[in-house]
Amino acid sequence: MQNSENPSAAAGLPPGTLKYIGEERTHEVSVTVIQFDDRSVNQEIPEDIRDCYECKTSERVSWINVDGVYDIAKVKALGAFFDLHPLLLEDIVDTEQRPKVDFYEGLTIVILRMLYYRGDESEIYEEQISLVQGENFLISFQESPGDVFDNIRQRLDRHPRGKLRNSGAAYLCYAMMDSIVDNYFIVMEKIARNLEDLEHEIIRLRAPRDPTTQLYELKQKLTSLRKAVRPLREIVQHLIRQDKKSAEDRKMYLRDLYDHVVQVTDNVESYLDMTKHLLDLYLSVISNKTTM
Repeated sequence: MQNSENPSAAAGLPPGTLKYIGEERTHEVSVTVIQFDDRSVNQEIPEDIRDCYECKTSERVSWINVDGVYDIAKVKALGAFFDLHPLLLEDIVDTEQRPKVDFYEGLTIVILRMLYYRGDESEIYEEQISLVQGENFLISFQESPGDVFDNIRQRLDRHPRGKLRNSGAAYLCYAMMDSIVDNYFIVMEKIARNLEDLEHEIIRLRAPRDPTTQLYELKQKLTSLRKAVRPLREIVQHLIRQDKKSAEDRKMYLRDLYDHVVQVTDNVESYLDMTKHLLDLYLSVISNKTTM
């Protein structure tokens, strides 16, 4: 069992020292490899982490997905073979990182927050995901099993002539970022419906119950979403600037992603304002009831 650690646990350690920072995890770390080109797609679960090493030189695109970053030995092993800098590995195992993008030695590294509903959609699940993209491979490091990429797996499996199967690792990286942002919309839409229901209760039904606790919970969810999405504007802008030699259609996809990020950001700010407005409205209704 891996004990949870907070950021202060790494204080004083030399730069590049790997120390897991995050919630306690008990699941077994799993690695899945999907290799594809325009002719075929194959998925396997390697028995040994060393079986992933051929992905570095394969002519096919390889997507290596790691569920669980608390296993320092496995992260180090992958990092050593794929020439990942110790400072990058340090960021991957510290799950309290701010979303960001870095570029070095032919690699693009994107660290994001992944938010989505699980089960009955009553709670938002949030975790850090790190995408390490090389010329013909992408390694995704997740905190635990479960993600928002089932649509990508289905597209790879079912659409041999689709853009995913006929593009490189850079487009796969974009598609994963796009799927993460799409799920921001899904999370936000449910929060918006909850706010609209509360507004109806307060205005039409004259506040039959105290909504302050629910408003606080919705505000906390929106704040988490804002922390996840705000840095994405700068991240996507960096990717667009970095892609000077990329095909124009890839830049178009990134610009479209940027537009979606701006839309999510604006909507989150609007809904945060709405939580404050509804609280003020509720207090006004209660005050009027008291003085009647």
